[in-house]
Order: sequence, then structure tokens, then C-alpha cells
Amino acid sequence: MNPNCARCGKIVYPTEKVNCLDKFWHKACFHCETCKMTLNMKNYKGYEKKPYCNAHYPKQSFTMVADTPENLRLKQQSELQSQIRYKEEFEKNKGKGFSVVADTPELQRIKKTQDQISNIKYHEEFERSRMGPSPSEGAELERRNSQESTNYRRPAEQQHQPSHHVQPSNPGYQQQQPSSQSYGYKEPAAPASTQRNAPSGGGKRFRAVYDYNAADEDEVSFQDGDTIINVQQIDDGWMYGTVERTGDTGMLPANYVEAI
Repeated sequence: MNPNCARCGKIVYPTEKVNCLDKFWHKACFHCETCKMTLNMKNYKGYEKKPYCNAHYPKQSFTMVADTPENLRLKQQSELQSQIRYKEEFEKNKGKGFSVVADTPELQRIKKTQDQISNIKYHEEFERSRMGPSPSEGAELERRNSQESTNYRRPAEQQHQPSHHVQPSNPGYQQQQPSSQSYGYKEPAAPASTQRNAPSGGGKRFRAVYDYNAADEDEVSFQDGDTIINVQQIDDGWMYGTVERTGDTGMLPANYVEAI
């Protein structure tokens, strides 16, 4: 039985039948939907099972996707999956105590700023220590020193008494004491740190094995081979004694000398 034409609805005979787009057409009825140009099997383009020419073929354009319930469900499901994955990563790195931070440009800028601030503070403290304390800081330091000297007056007196019994071997040092007393010169008191740390009584003799330059007022300088007399052990790292060559008395590092 002969089928009907998809355009005009009449019977299509085999001599004029065109089978295309799952339909049957007359050759004259197989034309473009827009311009009515007759088409054949080589130059037609099908869209929604309708023939079009190349010039009038409908162009597909993308449209915005509406927030349908299905799309909202998929979006919520993806968010839940991302949260679950984040929690898994958090629990995995929880016991490590730290997390890996990427070197982003913002973090590098913050790190550079912190380094500059720390460098500026270091230079300020260095310049302040080199220029000496300000008047207000000097008054505060003097007040603290007076309080410390009052609190440690009794230990200082006990330390000062044995110093008369010390007999340094340098004769020049013995001649300097009467001259200073004859002119009414009063020897300045030792710093509070020296008065607290200096032990009393005589001690042993040690020999210097290295050169040492004093880094503070309560320390003494000496050279390799100098003899240290009246040495008293303060702790594991420091001693208190007198350099026989110079007559200077103060603290010295214990690892720079050896017992004689």
C-alpha cells in the first residue's frame, strides 16, 4: 500500500517518492519550510523532522537553565559532598598539628611585611643600646640600682671585708691603694650584679688557656697564659677571680681557664 505525503497528505507513488526524515514526500513537496526551495537528498538539512535549506537552517542558541527542583536538588547534593570531603580532610590532618599552607602572593606579602617590621625593631633597639638610655630610662635605672644596693647592702659588706685580706702579687696594685686614699678618692662601688655574684674568701689558682675580652662591666679580660688567683666557683660556667698580671678582679668564663 502506498503511503501518504508528509506535506500534502496525498498518496505517494514509487516513481515520485522521497523517503527522508522518517517520512515520505513527493519530490515537489520536499522543499524548505521557510523559502519553499525544492531540496534533494544532498542539500537538505533536517531540524525537528522538517527539511530546511542551508541558509534558513535554525541556529541553536544556549539558554539559561532555570532553577528547577531537580537542579536545586543536584546543587544541594554537590554542596553536601564537598562538605563531607572537607570534613574528611580536616579529620585526616587533625592529628598532625599543622596544615599545609600554599605560598600565595598575599601570604608572601604578609611575610615580607613582618620581616621588615622585625628588622626595623631590631635596628631601633640596637641604636637605642648604642646611644645609651634616655633621661627617663636613666632615672628609672638609677632608682632600680639604688633599691638593689639597699637590698643587698649586707652581702656587699661581707664581700668587701675579705678583699682586705687578698694579697695580689702585683706590687703596683698595692701601691695604688694608699695613693687613692691619701687624696680622698673613693673607689666606685661595684655593680649590683657583681656584688650579688661575687663570693667571699680566698680561692685557687688557675691559668688561662685562651684569650678573653670582657663583655660586661663585672667581667675581666685576660690573655692566654695569664694566672688567675683567688678563684672562686660561682656556677658550672662562671668563676670569680683576679688576673695576676693586671690586678683586675671580676667574673670570667670557666671553660677559658684550667687549674694549676
